[in-house]
Amino acid sequence: MARTSDPNELFSAAVAGDRGATARLLSLIERGGEPGRAVGRIAYPRSGQAYTVGMTGAPGAGKSTLTSATIGHLRSMDLEVAVLAIDPSSPFTGGAILGDRVRMQDHATDPGVFIRSMATRGHLGGLSLATPEAVRLLDAIGRRWILVETVGVGQVEVEIAGKADTTVVVVNPGWGDSVQANKAGLMEIADVFVINKADRKGVEETRRDLEQMLDLSDLPRDAWRPPIVPTIASTGEGVVALWDAVVAHRAHAESTEQLAQRRAFRSREELREIVANRLRERAREICTGDRWDELTSAVVAHTTDPWSAADEMLAGIVA
Repeated sequence: MARTSDPNELFSAAVAGDRGATARLLSLIERGGEPGRAVGRIAYPRSGQAYTVGMTGAPGAGKSTLTSATIGHLRSMDLEVAVLAIDPSSPFTGGAILGDRVRMQDHATDPGVFIRSMATRGHLGGLSLATPEAVRLLDAIGRRWILVETVGVGQVEVEIAGKADTTVVVVNPGWGDSVQANKAGLMEIADVFVINKADRKGVEETRRDLEQMLDLSDLPRDAWRPPIVPTIASTGEGVVALWDAVVAHRAHAESTEQLAQRRAFRSREELREIVANRLRERAREICTGDRWDELTSAVVAHTTDPWSAADEMLAGIVA
């Protein structure tokens, strides 16, 4: 289609299968601001049908290879899939991380697969807001399975992966200090554990470690207990079992209404985050001008306290 920045025109083209239009809409979401919000307003009422699977784990665990193998399995069942590969680093310094995803390009020419790497770039809310908006867009244009792969296990990555309908945590044999993994939040968000590179030594020890941690997590008797699936992503071994575990978790979550509850919780938290970010944006706007300079000088000179100064600056927006 002719180059346009109109979100409505781009959305119509994306629904019709124009991959370039989809890419441009995702770019608007990444940059944020009013154009990004316009895309969100268009996509939101048309979304709600897709199922998202988060793939997270330490760098080097083989997530990209496993994601690629999972794409292949989905396509063998004639299922269309979209992939968001989340990179919280700068697009200028994250080349090596993004380069790891070259292996997914085997699917790049397949019209049933859409792959996009995302970074924070200029989005005011960062990836925590841009990612669910991107998922909704892909949902709205008809992708029913969406894989969200994160680079590492920092706070941002765990937060994003934990917003998926099913979260897959990928570890390797001899994964190291389980306490550190627990601190990273992996145990709390995992719906399925994968021991990738299972052709290496230490698989059973790692399985026992995970089982012990699950035993200590004090799960309710009727709660979902994350299965532990060994895989060798480079050969595709175990990928069918992994996907069976994802489908089983979906069935459990739907039958117990946990899926609806999880999605409702995410919606509330996203709304809270949007409001907080809009207020931060407004705060940056009002913290300028002559009166701001006068109050700042007064605080520095100890002729007024910072709380009173803040009250005065906020008087115009907090009533």
